[in-house]
Amino acid sequence: MINQWKDGQSPEDKDIQATLLEGGALPRHIAIIMDGNGRWAMDRNLPRAAGHQQGIESVRDIVKASSQLGIGFLTVYAFSMENWKRPRVEVQILMSLLKTYLLQEIDELHANNVRLQAIGKLNALPKNVQTILNESIEKTAGNTGLTLTLALSYSGRWDIVRAVQMIALDIRRGTLSPEDITDEHFSEYLLTKNMPDPDLMIRTSGEMRLSNFLLWESAYSEMYITERLWPDFRREDLYSALRDYLNRERRFGKTSQQLRESDEKEQQQGSIRRIISSFSSR
Repeated sequence: MINQWKDGQSPEDKDIQATLLEGGALPRHIAIIMDGNGRWAMDRNLPRAAGHQQGIESVRDIVKASSQLGIGFLTVYAFSMENWKRPRVEVQILMSLLKTYLLQEIDELHANNVRLQAIGKLNALPKNVQTILNESIEKTAGNTGLTLTLALSYSGRWDIVRAVQMIALDIRRGTLSPEDITDEHFSEYLLTKNMPDPDLMIRTSGEMRLSNFLLWESAYSEMYITERLWPDFRREDLYSALRDYLNRERRFGKTSQQLRESDEKEQQQGSIRRIISSFSSR
């Protein structure tokens, strides 16, 4: 029987999530740099593969918690282009774990209305992994809940360069003029064009760098760094990140005063709209 995530929640966990939801607007899009699998294994005198295997348990729990909270988008940095430089045996293990994850989890993801996507140079993946990945994406394409995006063979710089190349081709064809290029238009050429920019970027293991992940998209993302290694990261850690996020003021380059003035103006306009609406309905 397929696990329905809402049914499997404890009352205590439901209360924690309810408190978070009452605390303000949660991020629409969470991006996670999952770091620390190797160190986790080393600390326990285990092979690196054990860290990657345990990391999958963290993915499972965070996906479930994000879905239960109504988060719209979750993007996880699963395998970078630079990771191809790792020892061949470790790369083979990672590809095998990816294949196993998709085979074991896709029915449960589908049953819980999760839509699976992937970004990156996907044709670099082994053919059998590509096949299973494409089948999983197709199976969940009509789902309307959490969008889970796996960044695989991904590089932020590569995606930006790829976008510039496509723009150059359109200019050469005469379908685009240089003066037409804006931030918004440029974003349409990126692999992430169908999702909002991340509101919250989480990095585990205490490292303080983006590691070539969503470089364009994370311009105004709130960063949350935790010393927790990814295999130990669970929903309680996600809740801590969300509490921290809810206590921040997102200014997008503006001052606090400008934000307050903007909020006041919006409230005034809302009041005017309600008054006009009440007269119109009479």
